[in-house]
Amino acid sequence: MPKPTHGNGKAAGAPRVAAPHIRRAAEADLPAMIDIYNQAVALKGATADLTPVRVADRYRWFAEHTPERYPIWVAERGGQMLGWCSLSAYRPGRMALRHTAEISYYIAEDSRRQGVGTALVQFAIDQCERLDIKTLFALLVEINTPSIRLLEKFGFTRWGLMPKAVDFGGEECGHAIYGKRVRP
Repeated sequence: MPKPTHGNGKAAGAPRVAAPHIRRAAEADLPAMIDIYNQAVALKGATADLTPVRVADRYRWFAEHTPERYPIWVAERGGQMLGWCSLSAYRPGRMALRHTAEISYYIAEDSRRQGVGTALVQFAIDQCERLDIKTLFALLVEINTPSIRLLEKFGFTRWGLMPKAVDFGGEECGHAIYGKRVRP
């Protein structure tokens, strides 16, 4: 018989973990953010990058994420970064798409399955009205089932699939698009 859970996949007898504090990312957070991202790269299936990225290569990306339009947030507990989430412009410069943003999130290996991803995605959705975003979408490696489950929990549905678009050294899989209308 399965053990009862708290709804977060943890057994009912397991101690509850305090909700993370979510704040806007600062440039000084970039090294920890890249460490977390590179953990996903090592998994071969959580992102389409095949080799670790360098902090020096991500400063421009960070600068493109302005807090008033396309922010980056970090989740932390006790001063330790647990994960991060960003909203990015979709097809920048094409003004008919100005209310659509891509959501991305990465969780530290030792913080997974503790509600960090849930907290970050919920926070991002809650910010969409202030940011004038009506539609969110995520691009996912088709085999990234934890991320697919997380998005489905928030009502995201699969909008498309680019079959065999991802190649992990001869192992191919699709690149899925999941989306949600977050406000009228």
